[in-house]
Amino acid sequence: MSASARPLAVALGGCCALAAAMGIGRFVYTPILPAMVEGLGLATSQAGLIASANFLGYLIGGMTAGSPRITAPPRSVLLVMLAVSAGTTAAMGLVDSFVLFLLLRFVGGAASAYGLVFASSLVLERLAGTGREGLVSVHFAGVGTGIVLSAGLVPLIGSGGDDWPALWLGAGALAALGLVGAAVLIPPAARGATALPAEGPHRVPFAFVAAYALLGFGYVITATFIVAMVRDTPGLRVLETPVWLAFGLAAAPSVALWSWAARRLGLLQAYAVAALVQAAGVLAGVVGGSAAGLFLSAILLGGTFIGMTALGFGAARALSPDTPRRAVAIMTAAFGFGQMIGPSVAGFGHDLTGSFLLPSVLAAAGLLLSAAMTMQVARRDGR
Repeated sequence: MSASARPLAVALGGCCALAAAMGIGRFVYTPILPAMVEGLGLATSQAGLIASANFLGYLIGGMTAGSPRITAPPRSVLLVMLAVSAGTTAAMGLVDSFVLFLLLRFVGGAASAYGLVFASSLVLERLAGTGREGLVSVHFAGVGTGIVLSAGLVPLIGSGGDDWPALWLGAGALAALGLVGAAVLIPPAARGATALPAEGPHRVPFAFVAAYALLGFGYVITATFIVAMVRDTPGLRVLETPVWLAFGLAAAPSVALWSWAARRLGLLQAYAVAALVQAAGVLAGVVGGSAAGLFLSAILLGGTFIGMTALGFGAARALSPDTPRRAVAIMTAAFGFGQMIGPSVAGFGHDLTGSFLLPSVLAAAGLLLSAAMTMQVARRDGR
């Protein structure tokens, strides 16, 4: 059966790819982090630097994934990067050196960015060719699906200080299953098809690129440390897995939800509204220190960040229709720059103040500014 005749299979393959590269390769650090801190005695600032190393790799991956020098078939690049992501994830459980943690998460971050850019470009291109663009929500649901799977690792393996190596090995195995799913469900290009063409400069306005960077900074502090926030709250440690599970369950349908909003409001307007909702979610996690606030934070943040990622990609492709892969890569790099800064700011801020309140307020302010800048672009471009 030809690739064009299998749009649902392609979308499910993209779901597997994003579950492996993003839902697990990127986000599994969050539920494993408390066990690593307990087992290795890491300071919050060190935990933040490990996260930032991952995002530095993601930034560099985003900056290079759109290079015209990459002429290999997109599917081949995707599968190689998924293998790298799974391998570096599993390897985290085989070492106990802070320097090696930084190196592995850096390489894994670059692989995640390549996985996101190539999976999205490849899947969206094939869906557009069959008129089934609506299946994009299935593709992006992979991030939430991977997060839900990562949440299941903790009760299955354990959350104590001695369990963190097994958690990483289990996560690597799950990521490898995602690689297999992507390889099976995304078929090679039809005979005679060529690799995606090289592209020139993108035309996405700088203000929107900057707004997307602010999204990276705004979401990542809570997304990285929310399970640590639960563990630090007296009497709530038992809620670590349920809160992270709520985050993933809210993320899975978020693209469909915000795509619906975009059809009624416009891409940029829906993005701005989602940024406001996400800012409320960031603040909910640090105000009051209650179980309700943490669950609300998980739901609002999980329910917006992947939807906003998809809206950002869609808006970038609409603003720069002649250079879609380049536009997606630039947006990924901007996002990576913002999220690279966030964990270090949060880690050092927590070590200085004993709380995530100040970093979270800064994150929420960044999201408010992101919404304002996006509306400025919408008004200027008439979108």
